[in-house]
Amino acid sequence: MADKTTIARPYARAAFEEAQAHKHLGPWSESLHRAAAVIQDERVQNLLGNPAVTNDELAKFVVDLAGPQLNEQGRNFVQTLAENRRLAYLPEISTLFDELKDEAEGVVDVTVTSAAPLADGQRDSLASALQRRLKRQVRLHCETDPSLLGGAVLRAGDLVIDGSLRSRLNRIAYELAA
Repeated sequence: MADKTTIARPYARAAFEEAQAHKHLGPWSESLHRAAAVIQDERVQNLLGNPAVTNDELAKFVVDLAGPQLNEQGRNFVQTLAENRRLAYLPEISTLFDELKDEAEGVVDVTVTSAAPLADGQRDSLASALQRRLKRQVRLHCETDPSLLGGAVLRAGDLVIDGSLRSRLNRIAYELAA
């Protein structure tokens, strides 16, 4: 069976192209988040495979729960997903849409894992240095992991910069043992 992301990708791309054509990336993102949250509810999950519930009923139910924040294009999108029995893929579609949106807007999420919490000044200087290096706007997400001993590990998509003391000590131990 195909991976959920593989099935969700063409729907996310279609939604992105529609949103980009009308310059509504933000509203579309919010609509998809809202509809995905509805789909992730356990009670709605039980309805997805229920043969007693028609596609139209399910689409109307999701649209009603998502509320007025779901615009007309969003409602049509949910209806299309229901007709194609793809409502269960809304969380993946929403995630992929946001990745496309971030790419188009030149934004990258960077996770910084450090041994100790970073001060505001450190966060600011790190964010500006990463913006220069990546040539994109940076959304910094900070985490702490005392097992790093010192330094930090930065992750931006596939890029990983490991400047932790633990990693350096492991490299030294490997070189001494070799």
